[in-house]
Amino acid sequence: MDSALSLEYWIGVSKVSKEKSEVIVLEKDKSKKSNDTEIVGNKKTTQSPQDSGVSLQFMKLAKRFAIDGALLPAEKQSLIEDRTVKRARLSQLRKQQNIENIMQKTLSYCADFDIGQKTDNDWFSRYIALSEDVSNPTMQDLWAKILAGELTKPGSFSFKALQVFRDMSIYDAKLLAKACSLAIKEPNKKGIRLVSGVYQKPGLLNFFSKQRQQFCNLSHFGLNYADLLALAENNLIYLQESESNLINTGEELQFSYNGLTLKITAKKANVSLQFYKFTPLGSELAHLISDKCNEEFWKYLQNKLSYYFVINND
Repeated sequence: MDSALSLEYWIGVSKVSKEKSEVIVLEKDKSKKSNDTEIVGNKKTTQSPQDSGVSLQFMKLAKRFAIDGALLPAEKQSLIEDRTVKRARLSQLRKQQNIENIMQKTLSYCADFDIGQKTDNDWFSRYIALSEDVSNPTMQDLWAKILAGELTKPGSFSFKALQVFRDMSIYDAKLLAKACSLAIKEPNKKGIRLVSGVYQKPGLLNFFSKQRQQFCNLSHFGLNYADLLALAENNLIYLQESESNLINTGEELQFSYNGLTLKITAKKANVSLQFYKFTPLGSELAHLISDKCNEEFWKYLQNKLSYYFVINND
């Protein structure tokens, strides 16, 4: 009898102990979960000063274009219809300001020229539609040069050239300027070339000559192959390298380099120039770039050409 009571007592004690241990474990788990929740909560609310600055910059940008409505607290939000009207009004004001700035710049470029012929109204309407979104001052200058060129000589810039230029970034425009600073032009200024080398057709006497081919390293002057790819993507140059016809001894060619005359006379037979050629659109837009001679490249180019040509710059 006593042994039976004793057994029931120990079973009861073990159950109580087990229940207590389970309570302790549950309390620990609960405490752990609350700590985890607190940590997660802290992660959500923690914000570095840099993140805060980015958020502030983003808010200012959104406000400038009147698209910050959904970012504001609900009690500060105006009706979406009102926000739509406000955004359209600010957009039109921006466009008007942009085109007026371009008109002011245009006047300064063509003030000294007579505008004899009437400008095509369709061309001018297309010009306004393409340029009114341009707010960068440098790009506005270039758009002003386009208009000034068209006013003084109608037909200077085609619709297609305007479309290509609209899609160009400030980086693309600087890349075009870099290419123009290294390019030579034909006398009519329609053919523009980036000389990449000069070579003599191989023969029995020169086959093993190390000087048979001279390369012009354009990347040394800031125009690498990736830049050529970017120019080709904008349809400004042909990426495929071209060659001139074989030039005979005594044959003379004439070019210009950023306002400087370049006359070359072949002193050996079967010589050819290698170059990247500007597309017609690239040649049109190249007129926007002012002549800017790179003295280092000018000497370098003459040195490379002098292997097969007599240089005459008079």
